[in-house]
Amino acid sequence: MLGIGFLFIWYFKVLALGYYWLTTSVNAAQWERSALWLPSYRVAVEGLPIEGLTRNTSGLTFNEKTGTLFTVINRPPQVAELTTDGRLLRVIEIDGVKDPEGITYVERDTYVISDEDSHSMYWAQIGPDTQRVSVAGKSSLGLSIDTVHNASFEGVSWDSAQHRLFVVKEKMPLRVLVISGLDVFNESTGFNINIHEWQSSSAASLFMSDLSSLTLHEPTGQLLLLSDESALIVAYAPNGKPISMLPLWRGFHGLRQKVPQPEGLAVGPDGAIYVLSEPNLFYRFERTAAPAGS
Repeated sequence: MLGIGFLFIWYFKVLALGYYWLTTSVNAAQWERSALWLPSYRVAVEGLPIEGLTRNTSGLTFNEKTGTLFTVINRPPQVAELTTDGRLLRVIEIDGVKDPEGITYVERDTYVISDEDSHSMYWAQIGPDTQRVSVAGKSSLGLSIDTVHNASFEGVSWDSAQHRLFVVKEKMPLRVLVISGLDVFNESTGFNINIHEWQSSSAASLFMSDLSSLTLHEPTGQLLLLSDESALIVAYAPNGKPISMLPLWRGFHGLRQKVPQPEGLAVGPDGAIYVLSEPNLFYRFERTAAPAGS
């Protein structure tokens, strides 16, 4: 019976994928002026192995202050800084977490790191000369919501305009949580945190098999969700409606091979989309033409 249940879920997710693929294509004229109209993207760097990293890269964030990318590694726990062409700049050891899966840049030297083992978010200070960081005893937030071993909170993304943290749960069930009040929490003067679930336009529009990462594109308000198992990026409008897709499949968007295990997603200020795939593969997608009227 369990196998039949999974087959049932898979079947209707495939139907939903086909339906929303059609509707996003039909509504292309409405959205293609957007800075993140995904069908216009093509791969510029494909599957570049990051020299100096050999395994378990997960999560990705862009730091506009440094113009570089940051990812996490879970064995051993580390943060790695990368250039926008996939070159390793440094590796930073992390103490106080066991299984880091996501990272997001907040402001100044502050980052939030998600730890799947403890179902918690940790604040970390990483400056230009930091070689080792400890989150033990520092600000953190635990989320005991639908806790499942190895299927917990994966990606995180900070909304600097509204001081909100978006957190994605991998599966069982798929969830995107929005946490506000963390600006007060960071000041350590007391806090009044509010947690609610981000809602897509309908339950069926979360048609991916899992969720491995996410990133909020603040200029447009679009939320990008990444699925490892579906090998797919889906962009959602602020109202939760899916508006475009970027399949990470062989033959799509110039890809010679399918992205094997996408686990990290970030967008640069120029609109470039960055994807990391385990164990250490780097991808950059660029828009082939500027949005009309931009």
